[in-house]
Amino acid sequence: MGLKGRNLLKKMDFTSSRSHRTCVYKCGDACSKPVNNKSDNNYFMDLIQGTFSRRTALRAGGAAMVTVGGASFLAACSDDNGEGNNAKGGNGENNGGSGNNGDAPDGLKFEMVEPNTKDEVVVPAGYKSEVVIRWGDPVEEGAEEFDVDNQTAEQAAKQYGFNCDFAALLPIEGEDNRFLLVSNHEYTTPQQMIPDYDLENPSKEHVDIELANHGMSIVEVEGNDKDGKLKPVMGKYNRRLTGNTEFELRGPIVGHDLVKTSDDKEGKIVKGTFNNCSGGVTPWGTILSGEENVDQYFAGGENVKDEKERERLSRYGIEDAKTARQWEKHYDRFDVTKEPNEPNRFNYVVEVNPWDPKSTPVKHTALGRFKHEGANIHVTNDGTVVAYSGDDSRFEYIYKFVSSRKVRSGNSDKDREENMKILDEGTLYVATFEGNNKDFDENNPPKGEECDGTGKWIKLVTVKEDGSAESHVDGMSAEEVIIYTREAGDKVGATKMDRPEDVEPHPTTGKIYAALTNNKYRGVQEEGKDYEEVKEYAPIKENKNGMVLEIEDDFTGEELKWNLLLVCGDPDEAETYFGGFDKSKVSPISCPDNVTFDSFGNLWVSTDGNALESNDGLFAVALEGETRGLTKQFLTVPAGAETCGPLVFDKRVIVNVQHPGEDEEATVKTSTSHWPDGGDSIARPATVVAWKDDFGTIGA
Repeated sequence: MGLKGRNLLKKMDFTSSRSHRTCVYKCGDACSKPVNNKSDNNYFMDLIQGTFSRRTALRAGGAAMVTVGGASFLAACSDDNGEGNNAKGGNGENNGGSGNNGDAPDGLKFEMVEPNTKDEVVVPAGYKSEVVIRWGDPVEEGAEEFDVDNQTAEQAAKQYGFNCDFAALLPIEGEDNRFLLVSNHEYTTPQQMIPDYDLENPSKEHVDIELANHGMSIVEVEGNDKDGKLKPVMGKYNRRLTGNTEFELRGPIVGHDLVKTSDDKEGKIVKGTFNNCSGGVTPWGTILSGEENVDQYFAGGENVKDEKERERLSRYGIEDAKTARQWEKHYDRFDVTKEPNEPNRFNYVVEVNPWDPKSTPVKHTALGRFKHEGANIHVTNDGTVVAYSGDDSRFEYIYKFVSSRKVRSGNSDKDREENMKILDEGTLYVATFEGNNKDFDENNPPKGEECDGTGKWIKLVTVKEDGSAESHVDGMSAEEVIIYTREAGDKVGATKMDRPEDVEPHPTTGKIYAALTNNKYRGVQEEGKDYEEVKEYAPIKENKNGMVLEIEDDFTGEELKWNLLLVCGDPDEAETYFGGFDKSKVSPISCPDNVTFDSFGNLWVSTDGNALESNDGLFAVALEGETRGLTKQFLTVPAGAETCGPLVFDKRVIVNVQHPGEDEEATVKTSTSHWPDGGDSIARPATVVAWKDDFGTIGA
């Protein structure tokens, strides 16, 4: 497979395949608004800038290069409309296109998929794919077959929700080829769900349908020994969580005045979970889910009279008089002028026990309140649990939580119950990063060479065994640090990042990989204000395509080392970097979002908002040896869609396909996508599985 369609990748202005409608309903149109972080803290790209300069100087002097760590950091971005049919692919020869650097490692031995704008899921030659379950398909007993013209909130609460994001597939013990599929349902786009939806004055029934389509789905699926297909079944574990499900609030803020509401005067029970983006699977078999862009559900921010409270709401993006959805017309809890504490009960990490359909899911407030992309866990040799999380907004921070409780190794219900308390005791940290050299020539910016540096974790709050908590931030109580975590990060000088999304530990090396999405305000003036100049440490202006960061952490300590694995974009562009690998042999990649790993130790990256005029996709990246940085596209999702929740098993790859066909004019009846059912059918978000024709090992 040769290199094709180079012109498709040459558009260098900051555009995104995300439609404006996606931005409105997915993240509250955050990218069009001023940055919420007004602090003077350092920017991560400043740090990179100086390191790049040092690398260039060392190479000029013939010094040997040493890479610190071995993981990658990827930033995600978006493009306007995805028009066009061809884009540059890599060299598919020599066992998967590894070129002169040796054969592709196991896991990457597949023919890379060319960038494209097709309205279908495209997988490599020799592979198949099929939908597992779609929006509206039955999940719980009593659910009817989906009928777009006859939806009710009652039925929606029993069916697969809208816009699936994070995915997990858990084997059911003692049952061959039987699994639990768990998916988040991040957000709703009512114009593409409800035929007679009134944008200016939505009815209460339509709002209730939206509420029911948020949350999570747990559904049993059945496989076989012949191929990778997975069939949903009506099993005993099947369950829907919605915007009305009760959640238990955990941590020192329980009962605090700042979380009490008219409906919950004790501050203990929260109704619903919203904007659940990515997540993680715990070693004890539960699911972690991150509440992300919750601000968009709350109206009235600009009408709050108290200046301090208005500033705190603004720091979390709650600053509009009304919302796009206008749920506040029917429910006071979505209006901060009527229920000022309701937002303080969201933006947490949620934990769900999928093995007990009657269990009450919990919100772990000790992990802090911010736009959690997700949460992922590393367990040290002595059983200490460390959870990593990114705050997915421009110029926000990376966090970790070190538990003071040890993991219990048993698999009984009692063991799981005790392990579900692990994330309620310990210390929350925020990260700072420094480059190895501060020198920078603004007139000669770096061209994508590798860079590295060090960093520190700064304590924010410690929750003790008795439930009390100690603040490590001057001028803030422990409860304030938990509820206003962003403000705490500002005060201690955390490093500003470019949309830190998924942050995951490698299952064997322990290195941490973070996807950094994008930031159009990097080095840009808007409305007369500098969001961040291109200074000595900032190599990329208007960060369009993102990066993947690799971290070596000491887990329970306060020191770290970092380096960049990927600087994403068109391989032909000078600023891109692929771990030192030959850039003529890689797939172009843009806007990394979520990461996962295969059993061979490779990194896999899904994208959201490709800025290179191709559909989003899933990419495999080699991490070790002479092929480190080799990046190959495994699949693309349909037009207008985002690649979410990637899972890579030996014989199956699973992705959630979110918001297919979403654009400014799309409705239930008119859409640029008719995936997955084709013809003139409506577009439906869905979970997809791919496998090798012979049901052999993926990429081997």
